[in-house]
Amino acid sequence: MSDDTTERIRTKPRANYPHVRRAGDYIYVSGTSPRQPDNSIPGAAVDEMGTTNFDIGMQTEAALENIRRNLQDIGADLSDLCELSCFLVDMNDFGGFNRVYNRYFDAETGPARTTVAVHQLPHPHLRIEIKAVAYKPERNG
Repeated sequence: MSDDTTERIRTKPRANYPHVRRAGDYIYVSGTSPRQPDNSIPGAAVDEMGTTNFDIGMQTEAALENIRRNLQDIGADLSDLCELSCFLVDMNDFGGFNRVYNRYFDAETGPARTTVAVHQLPHPHLRIEIKAVAYKPERNG
């Protein structure tokens, strides 16, 4: 358990951009992957034969939890999301992605969503990246 004085360890962006950016009542979340602060990637394992095995469910959950932590750092949460853009390297992962996604959101209150396939992401073990827009009115005074 941590207290307010404990520094939170976050994944460092790979270039000069913030994880989140507030513009008035809107919060823009940079593309977020499952990559962890130690640069490990959940849901990607290389076996003894050198074959890489991917678990899109683990990667989806890790990406959404990274988004949650980044939103919480500025006083927001997943419930404040109003739009997601989801990028999958392989549309054959769509079913596994949706199974995890549906544990986090429902059709009535969840964010609008677009999911597209992309050729690749910045690391060969990344199978998903998610960018988002949240709405959380700023408190005045």
